Amino acid sequence: MEQSVKKSGVSKALLLLTGLIWGVAFVAQSEGMNYVGAFTFNCARFLVGGLVLIPCIFFLRKLNGDKQAAMDEAARRKYRRTGIIGGLCCGVFICLGSTLQQLGIAQTTVGKAGFITALYIVIVPVFGLFLKKKVGLNIWISVAIAAVGMYLLCVKEGFSIGQGDFLVFLGSIGFSLHILVIDYFSPKADGVVISCIQFFTAGIISGILMLLFEEPGWTAVLAAWAPVLYAGVLSCGVAYTLQVVAQKNVEPTVASLILSLESAFSLLAGWALLGQKMSARELFGCVLVFAAIILAQVPVGEKKTK
Repeated sequence: MEQSVKKSGVSKALLLLTGLIWGVAFVAQSEGMNYVGAFTFNCARFLVGGLVLIPCIFFLRKLNGDKQAAMDEAARRKYRRTGIIGGLCCGVFICLGSTLQQLGIAQTTVGKAGFITALYIVIVPVFGLFLKKKVGLNIWISVAIAAVGMYLLCVKEGFSIGQGDFLVFLGSIGFSLHILVIDYFSPKADGVVISCIQFFTAGIISGILMLLFEEPGWTAVLAAWAPVLYAGVLSCGVAYTLQVVAQKNVEPTVASLILSLESAFSLLAGWALLGQKMSARELFGCVLVFAAIILAQVPVGEKKTK
């Protein structure tokens, strides 16, 4: 019992670290746009993230055992094929979400981008309605609270919405679709393999868009080495691996709640590292969005079992 509690405590600390890494990544993404375009930045960071995850695949197999070892040849082929298809599908959606987010981040503050992006935690259950998944009353209340928070965060005088805020919100919808695709494929294949393939897929798509719409140069890419490496190695590679390892010992609701702190970390990082400030109205909007995120993860109607 004591060992289980200790494992849970360490796992929660790892999830908190993951949220911190993701929160500070918004600063890296914002700074990266000072050197290269959105497609170039995403191409570089996704390819770096994919390369970082290759050794992680073998490490986690050794740590948790290779599931494929106990399968017959037909099941093994299906497991691998599902992982490849899942990775390709996830890559398309993470590329969509990240591209919109990256374009939007250049036109808004890091803190606002973090809180708007975190709305995926509220959006995902709503999208689940189309998959015939039940949505509790707390979700609908969360949506209402989040809508008010978004209004205070994004809507200016004259009821106009900043283009950057709107792009980040569309990115959040992309991330919501990405989560639903992961939810479908992850139980049927190796999660880290799916992630590795998704990063390479997103990197290749971003690379094609980069060649079509931007004029990348090695000088600019090398100048952005710090933001690219942070976003690729830490945000994509390290943080994802920490999440996979840590979530095995923490309840999903608790894990999601801890990870959602990335929105608060993004606000603090923007203030501490970039000197970005928010008005009282925008800060109150952040509070409402954060409250909606927490409420969305509170289990409702579940009976405790002895």
